[in-house]
Amino acid sequence: MQRTFVMIKPDGVQRGLIGRILSRLEDRGLKLVAAKLMWVSRELAEAHYAVHKNQPFYPKLIDYITSSPVLAMVWEGPEAVAAVRQTMGATRPREAAPGSIRHDFGLDVGRNLTHASDSAENAEAEIRLWFKPEEILSWDRDLDRWIFE
Repeated sequence: MQRTFVMIKPDGVQRGLIGRILSRLEDRGLKLVAAKLMWVSRELAEAHYAVHKNQPFYPKLIDYITSSPVLAMVWEGPEAVAAVRQTMGATRPREAAPGSIRHDFGLDVGRNLTHASDSAENAEAEIRLWFKPEEILSWDRDLDRWIFE
């Protein structure tokens, strides 16, 4: 099973979409193995978005992600990275497929509700950045035999 990092960003938290986003991921068959509602420190935000450091939007991105609580999570399932990204939809909500979270709840790229790891390698790095190993649970879900072949 693959694990991936997902964050409901400040706009998703402020709009009261946590439950709806969690439901979409659970309905898809993914399993939640870690979650924490938290304020993102400036240091964590800068580490998470280091790849964008030289972009003109970087300062506003850091201010935004630290402006309100986020829900940081780890999800597990077969090809979890791809499954989560498909469920979230394209980064730009107006380009996202109908039925995806960003299509159904978003309009603007700067308020696209969620972050999801874009590769298995980045998922591992982001999970290590956001969670201690003991914060991630391994557990058996009885209905997995009805979801996975």
